[in-house]
Amino acid sequence: MACNASKTPLLRAISKRGYAVCPRLVGDTSPISVNVLDNKLVVATAEASVPVSRVSIVLRAGARNEAYDTLGASHLLRLAGSLSTQRSSAFAIARHIQQVGGTLTAWGDREFVGYTVETTTENVETGLCYLQDLLQPAFKPWELKDNSKTLHSQLDAVTTEQRAIELVHKAAFRRGLGNSIYIPRFQLGRISSESLLHYVANNFHAGTAAVVGVGIDNNTLSGFAQNLHFPGAGGSGKTEAAHYYGGDARKDTAGQRAVVAVAGEGAAASNQKEALAFAILKQAVSGQPTKYGKPSGVFGEAVACAGDASVSVKCLNASYSDAGLFGFVAAADGQDIGKAVDFLVRALKSGTVADKDVHRGKALLKARLISNYASDSGLIREIARQASLNRNVLDADALVSAIDAVSVQQVQAAAKKVAGSKLSVGAIGHLAHVPYASELA
Repeated sequence: MACNASKTPLLRAISKRGYAVCPRLVGDTSPISVNVLDNKLVVATAEASVPVSRVSIVLRAGARNEAYDTLGASHLLRLAGSLSTQRSSAFAIARHIQQVGGTLTAWGDREFVGYTVETTTENVETGLCYLQDLLQPAFKPWELKDNSKTLHSQLDAVTTEQRAIELVHKAAFRRGLGNSIYIPRFQLGRISSESLLHYVANNFHAGTAAVVGVGIDNNTLSGFAQNLHFPGAGGSGKTEAAHYYGGDARKDTAGQRAVVAVAGEGAAASNQKEALAFAILKQAVSGQPTKYGKPSGVFGEAVACAGDASVSVKCLNASYSDAGLFGFVAAADGQDIGKAVDFLVRALKSGTVADKDVHRGKALLKARLISNYASDSGLIREIARQASLNRNVLDADALVSAIDAVSVQQVQAAAKKVAGSKLSVGAIGHLAHVPYASELA
């Protein structure tokens, strides 16, 4: 089959580009439309005048839904975005998407697995054709075997900081949200095609999924979503509720560096006011980002009190549908990490935040929010998360108003919630001087 792009006369293509609609201005946000279909599938669109259309199918099939025997299944689902389906081969998908200058990517976290197609607006139908095929994966055994090196490479590329975050989730929730978003090495080659198809049938449900788009008409996307066939159409799609436990998860490795993640109980995304209070708290305690020199904010001051050692620290705030974590991730030499963690925990357990820090946190959060809504790639991830978690999407103005409505007392209540909760510690590296959670209480 010849490439259709080669059949377009050069002058006609130039003329069409010349009359194309100018993309929206930087900082401008798009109106968002949301509707729920009869099968409870949520459809959300931002009808922006952009040259590239983006559409995502978001499925509640993240790592928290894995059983012990299927640990890593969600990682393989992300890999399946480049493999054959029951209708199309991997070669056909790659060929036809690339012929129209598009891309097809997969992403995921503990809650969701998503597939996103990006094409020019006039070729969006081609992208949608192969996007819907991903709801019917084939998991051919020889393809899974051929991609084993890809899995090894992806595991090797996981940073030490991310590994510490995975460990603190394990310590906090044990199972469910405690499952890693990466496949464990002992599971490589052990998950069969039949197990993956069973996992898909249990978790691909219209009632817990969402179809979102940027630069596409809502009626067009609703018609596309109405014709989607989900393997798990007859199931409940319910997820086991998360329980916060706290404790330790440690991994000793060679070297002199140590990375430690410490967190307490945070906010669930279902509680919007509390989730926004924790989001403001994160910005308030993080301080202004600096390329060189000491970090600022409450955590930066705590690191400064620990001495002159070189310590990298960032705030950790993770909100899921029914639970959350709030804390920090610190990295330093193994000899210095213990003292740094001690001072950082004191700041975390203080349970106080100054009024000026709250106001600064609100301003930083609103700036980041508007930046996400003004970027097409950031916008589709934002509405995908909201549509999947809350079954609704708020526009930028509504979210800014909601942030302004959060009081100083609510942010302080969030800080006190973390201070009063049992801590979880995830650590990796040279751990001789890293304290246990019971020693930090």
